[in-house]
Amino acid sequence: MSIEIPRPTPRVPIGRIPVIDVAPTFENGRWPTKAVVGEVVTIRATVFREGHDAVAASLVLTSPTGEETRVRMDCVNAGLDLHVAQMVPTSEGEWTFHVEGWSDPWATWVHDAEIKVAAGIDVELMLAEGAIVLERAAREREASTPGAVLLERTATYLRDLSQPAMSRFAAARAPQVDQELASDPLRDFVSPSAAYPLTVHRERALYGAWYEIFPRSEGAWQNSDGTWNSGTLRTAAAGLDRVAAMGFDVIYLTPIHPIGTTNRKGPNNTLTAGPADPGSPYGIGAPEGGHDAIHPDLGTFADFDAFVARARELDLEVALDIALQASPDHPWVAEHPEWFTTRADGSIAYAENPPKKYQDIYPLNFDNDPEGIYQAMRDMIMLWIEHGVTLFRVDNPHTKPLVFWERLLGEVAESHPEVLFLSEAFTKPAMMRTLAAIGFHQSYTYFTWRTEKAEIEEYLREVSGDLASVMRPSFWPTTHDILTPQMQSGGVTVFAIRAVLAALASPTYGIYSGYELVENVARPGAAEQIDNEKYQYVARDWQRAESIGISRLLTQLNAIRRRHPALQQLRNLTVHATSDDAILAFSHHLAPEHSPTGQADTVIVVVTLDPFATREGSVYLDLAALELQAAAGATFTVTDELSGATWQWGGENYVRLDPRFNVAHVLRVSHA
Repeated sequence: MSIEIPRPTPRVPIGRIPVIDVAPTFENGRWPTKAVVGEVVTIRATVFREGHDAVAASLVLTSPTGEETRVRMDCVNAGLDLHVAQMVPTSEGEWTFHVEGWSDPWATWVHDAEIKVAAGIDVELMLAEGAIVLERAAREREASTPGAVLLERTATYLRDLSQPAMSRFAAARAPQVDQELASDPLRDFVSPSAAYPLTVHRERALYGAWYEIFPRSEGAWQNSDGTWNSGTLRTAAAGLDRVAAMGFDVIYLTPIHPIGTTNRKGPNNTLTAGPADPGSPYGIGAPEGGHDAIHPDLGTFADFDAFVARARELDLEVALDIALQASPDHPWVAEHPEWFTTRADGSIAYAENPPKKYQDIYPLNFDNDPEGIYQAMRDMIMLWIEHGVTLFRVDNPHTKPLVFWERLLGEVAESHPEVLFLSEAFTKPAMMRTLAAIGFHQSYTYFTWRTEKAEIEEYLREVSGDLASVMRPSFWPTTHDILTPQMQSGGVTVFAIRAVLAALASPTYGIYSGYELVENVARPGAAEQIDNEKYQYVARDWQRAESIGISRLLTQLNAIRRRHPALQQLRNLTVHATSDDAILAFSHHLAPEHSPTGQADTVIVVVTLDPFATREGSVYLDLAALELQAAAGATFTVTDELSGATWQWGGENYVRLDPRFNVAHVLRVSHA
């Protein structure tokens, strides 16, 4: 069989001023770097040349309409040629960026003249050469403009032999001359890098608070004989006010489709289900329909449309769980048996993730009829988009071919660029990154299992660094499948700690319904809740949540996130040193020129990682990262957004966190 071998990216010839190591990019531009509208993205490149003449670099951002924005880059490690600049895309669509290296004749002259004129070497020659550079710069400007007049006048003065040499040199080094040549420099031997793709999405791709529910539990109640009455989409809609009041942005529904009865799972994942057990909503498909149908207990498409309408009234977007698999009773099994794997004994293989077994689920086999499966999946996704779904949480995408996802997500993006996909892939880093590269907008992460200070710090640096250009992290303290040992043992306090970390470290985070009630009892032998909602109805007493306090904390955190644009971005995160191994400190900072308010926005988060004991120590701030005064003894005002307390802080600051009263300080910095 002949296999077509892809060709690598075409070689880009070296420029007169070499530009290399442009970053962040993914696979040298094979897939686009990502951003959202208004996001501050730092681009770096190594730019150098032979000899000793000065070099400079510009970052060029090209919009979907072809409009170019050019930003001068700064060399951040003198002598080692690393140039850095920031860009902020202003609209959605397919952008490009590239770096231009160029020789800077004015900077070359300034460097040489500062040495020679001060030493009395070739003074008149150096001043004459400076005049030539200025005269050239004046000619390249429109005649009679203030800039052209300034440069011409300065060149004339440099040639005036009646004036002292040092006076003439000082005139050429006047701030207004430097400013004029910095804003519109002379650029020789301009050498562009390759143009790299940049896909810009809407803000929700980076920033949003998700709240997950099982619709059948919303409004469910138990009869005196122990049987249950299912909640419906209408009763779930009635509960949206509570979710919106806490400040969430996305309401995420687990699958709402008919559930098969063959091998249906009972409570706690048992193999025997009673006649009244609802089964797992991930065992999708029954005689009533499959992925394009709604479970009769939940209602109809009219009820779903009403749910979406009510969500929109409350400024909530609707996310739907998509699990590409089938119960043994799914119509696909009879209509398309080739879509599944047949074993040697003639049976269809059910899903397994040893030691876990999912006898109620048949995985799709994408190798037998890839085109037929693709068309069915695409049509199903489009159906839910037509009914108002704008986000999809995709179950286990890493168990399906990446070529399938790249095609599907690309086609959806062409017709519905507003629709976003969250990858639920708790798997190897290479798979997670590549799923993001080929089109997933967000990804579940390892945050759930990062509990110690050093590993949290390392992970925050990782996800906010170059990885952020391709994989946007979504932080979840728990899910309907995951209850870590820490969450089982730390009580209310650890639920508060993890909520602070999730909500304030990442712009996107999620909470599974019941978090407010500190549901933390594990099924023996499993890192998941006992009486798991995936296999049964759960009726919750939301009145009790008020006395626990987690719902109030979530409300506070979501309000803080909305007040501070710095918390709505990721790449501006800085981890700060502390003296205690259970006190973590990090910040988000936006400079005035990048903040929508026109003022700097800085939030410092200091959180204990110990749910049991009071911890105290020092926080050592990286003042340069926060653009704060670094002079000895200089202080600034910080206000705790949780308690309202105000302090004067500087480079080193004492903190004391008692988990009985306050697990964190969320500090708003008052910039002078």
